[in-house]
Amino acid sequence: MGAIITLSLLGILILYIGLYKAKNALLPVSILGLLIALGLEAYYWNVEALPLYKGMVIFDHFSLSFSMICIALTILILLLSKEYFKAISDNIAEYYTLILFSLTGALIVCAYHNFAMLFIGLEIMSVALYILAGIRRTDKVSNEASLKYFLMGAFSTGFLLFGITLLYGSTGSFDLEVIKQYIIDNPTGVSSIFYGGILLLLVGLCFKVGAAPFHFWTPDVYDGSPILITTFMSTVVKIASFAGFLKLFSTVLVPLNEFWTPVLLTVVIITLFVGNVTALMQTSYKRMLAYSSISHAGYMLFAILSIGPNSASGILMYSAAYGLASIISFGALILVKRQAGSDSFESFNGLGKKNPWLAFTITISMLSLAGIPLTAGFIGKFMMFSNVMNDYHTVLLILAGINAAVGIYYYLRVVVHMYFMKANDEEKVAMPINFQIVFGLAVILTFVIGVYPDVLLLFGM
Repeated sequence: MGAIITLSLLGILILYIGLYKAKNALLPVSILGLLIALGLEAYYWNVEALPLYKGMVIFDHFSLSFSMICIALTILILLLSKEYFKAISDNIAEYYTLILFSLTGALIVCAYHNFAMLFIGLEIMSVALYILAGIRRTDKVSNEASLKYFLMGAFSTGFLLFGITLLYGSTGSFDLEVIKQYIIDNPTGVSSIFYGGILLLLVGLCFKVGAAPFHFWTPDVYDGSPILITTFMSTVVKIASFAGFLKLFSTVLVPLNEFWTPVLLTVVIITLFVGNVTALMQTSYKRMLAYSSISHAGYMLFAILSIGPNSASGILMYSAAYGLASIISFGALILVKRQAGSDSFESFNGLGKKNPWLAFTITISMLSLAGIPLTAGFIGKFMMFSNVMNDYHTVLLILAGINAAVGIYYYLRVVVHMYFMKANDEEKVAMPINFQIVFGLAVILTFVIGVYPDVLLLFGM
C-alpha cells in the first residue's frame, strides 16, 4: 500500500511543482518518486500476504510482481519524455501527474481483492488516459481518439458493473474469497444470473485488454494519442488489465471453466486473426503496432484460457518482453517521425546506414515481438504455447502458429525498410542520450531474459 500512497502524493507534488514553474524538476522528482515506490514494493516482498483494509487489497507475490513491472516500465517511458512534452505543450506538469495517477490505478488493479477496488482501480487508470489521449487540444485526431476512448470505455464499464452486480446478487459479497467459497459450496447449484455475470465481466475485461471483437477503439486511440501516451497505454495499462483479468479467473472462476472456456476460446481465435491480418495490411508503422498489440492480447489470453500453476509466470514473462520491445518500437518512432514528419514504413528507409545503433535496437524489438529465439519475446511465446499444449488445445495451437508466422512477416518488413531500402535523404537521425540509455537497458534486458529466463521467473514468482 505504501507504493500506492507514494504515487498519489507524488502526483499532487508534481502539480505544485508545475504551479511554481519549476519545469526542470518535474522529471527528476517523478523518477525519484517512482524509484521510492519500486523500493516499497520490493520491501513488502517478504512480508506475509494478508488481505488488508477489510479484505479490499492484498499484496502477495502476484500483485507485487506485476506492480513492479508496471513501475519499472513507467520509469523507462518517463525517461523518454525529456524534451518530448515541451514540444507539444507549455503545461507539462499535467502530463506527469496524469501518468502517475493512471499508474496508481494500475497498481490498485494488480492488488485488488474486492470487486469495488477492481472498479476503482480501472476507473482511476482509465479516466486519466481519457484526458491524455486528447491532450493535444488543437489536434482533431487526438480529440477523436479521446472521445472514442471515453465513449467506448464508459460503455464497457457498464458491462463490467452489470456483471459485478449479478455476481453480488448471487453471492451477497464483492469479496473474491466469498465468491470463490460460494462456487465451492454450490458445485451444481450456481445461480443462472451468476453465469450471466461471468459473460458480462468477460465483455468488460476483454475491452480493457483490447481483445477482439471489443478492440474497435484500439487502433484509432493508439494512432491519435501522442506517441509516448500510446506507449504507456500499450504497455503499463495492458499489463495491469491482464493482471486483474488473470486474478479474477484464477482465484474465483476456475471451477466453472467448462462454461467460460468455449467463449474465451472463440475470443482468442478472433483476436489472433483480426490483430495479425489487419496489421499485415497497414502502411503506417504506428497503426501496425496498434493492431499487433491486439494480436499480443490474444497470445496473453492463452494463460487465462489454460489456467494452471504456470499461468501467472507466463503472463509476467510475456508482459516484460512485450513491454520492453514496445518501448523501443514506439520510442524509435518518436525519433524517426521527428525528422521525417511521417509514421509510414518509408520513413525508416535507409535507417541502417543513417543510424546503425537505432536500426539495431529497432531490429531487436521487432525480433522480440515476433518471438525469435534468444529474445525475451521467444520465451514469452514459448510459455504461452506450452500452457495451451498442456491442455490439448491442438487446433488453437496450429492457428496460433499460423498467426505467429504472419507476425514475423510484418515485423521483418520494418527491418527490410531499414537495411534494404534507399533513404530519401542522408541526414542522420539524432538520438538523444536519454533515448540511448533507455534503448540500451531495454536491449540488454531483452537478451538477458531471452537467454536466462529464470532471472525473471525466480524473482517474479
